[in-house]
Amino acid sequence: MAALSHTCVLRNAMRILASKSHNHTLLNKRCLVTPQKSLQHYKKSQIVGFSTSNILLEESKQPSNTPTEESPLGGPSSSSTLPLGVLLQQAEEKVKEKQEEDEKHKKERKAKFARYQKWAMGITGVMLGGAACLTLFELGQPKLDEHGEPIADEFSDEFVVSGYLKRAYKEAKDYRTMIVEPSAQKLLPDPLTEPYYQPPYTLVLEMTNVLVHPEWTYSNGWRFKKRPGVDYFLQQVGPPLFEVVIYTSEQGFTGYPLLDNLDPNGYIMYRLFRDATKYMDGHHVKDLSCLNRDMGKVIFVDWNEKSFQLQPQNSFGLKKWEGTDDDRTLIDLADFLRTIAVSGVEDVRPVLDYYKQFDDPLGTFKTNQARLQAEQERAVQAATEGPDKASTLAGSWTQRLRGR
Repeated sequence: MAALSHTCVLRNAMRILASKSHNHTLLNKRCLVTPQKSLQHYKKSQIVGFSTSNILLEESKQPSNTPTEESPLGGPSSSSTLPLGVLLQQAEEKVKEKQEEDEKHKKERKAKFARYQKWAMGITGVMLGGAACLTLFELGQPKLDEHGEPIADEFSDEFVVSGYLKRAYKEAKDYRTMIVEPSAQKLLPDPLTEPYYQPPYTLVLEMTNVLVHPEWTYSNGWRFKKRPGVDYFLQQVGPPLFEVVIYTSEQGFTGYPLLDNLDPNGYIMYRLFRDATKYMDGHHVKDLSCLNRDMGKVIFVDWNEKSFQLQPQNSFGLKKWEGTDDDRTLIDLADFLRTIAVSGVEDVRPVLDYYKQFDDPLGTFKTNQARLQAEQERAVQAATEGPDKASTLAGSWTQRLRGR
């Protein structure tokens, strides 16, 4: 049976080879007669050729150690072929081997990355430890005099390592104090004495969003816009009425050129910047107690309530200026401050507390000023008309004040 099947296979193969040489001619002739039948015959020949080629392929995959027989035509013939299930199993085994190899490579890469990570962490730890030791050495070493000799201090008699650690801790604590606390206990010098003139009141101003407003544009970058009425304001509140002090949270390298351009006439007597503030809860707070002035004569103008939380009674809060051009706040504020200074108030804090109870303190002040001016005009008019009428008008005012 094996020889017979092999003979049939060889005949089909020879038939396919013979048909391939004349395939094109036969197709053309049959298409001219019966196109549909020729197409069906072509498909059948392709199917037969495909099945025959598959049989030949399976026979070629037969192991070399299997016994072979001679066919009647003299060719070798296999006694059996590999079934489809065996081929699928071999393919699955190859896929599994490839997956196992990929997993192995992945584990090797992970192990290599873990080794590199450990080395990096170790090197980083060594570098940080060296930096810490160097910092302790620099901060903990004793100070030297002009001859290079160490200066004795309270840690000189202790063990070397202990002395270095305590000096380093003290230096770090002093550095933190320098950042958090104001740069000096007295931010301003003592008041001037005769023959020099000392203004009776001290006006403390925030610069940003009170006198100027920062703006940023693509063409110019950061610029500070001058508030309307700044020149008039500084002229009205400057000496001899007020000692003007700028107390801002800006850095000195930013504030100095701005103030030079803002105050060319020199009405501002002192300038205090961020290093003079007290850092509390993430905010730069102005400590007026470090100004070395009488707190009853100090007025602090700012827009940020957190900036004057230590001395709220001395503060006069304004709304934050957003850069509008029709603003008249500084003109009204100048009139308000001049009225306080000219009146000779002994303690400005009660006056500030009175006006802070209103939503618009400056608007309330303008209303009171208009009422007072109208009363003064009526008093002058009554004085010009005659003393009798003036006394009658004064009596009516007195009764009105008493509620009669």
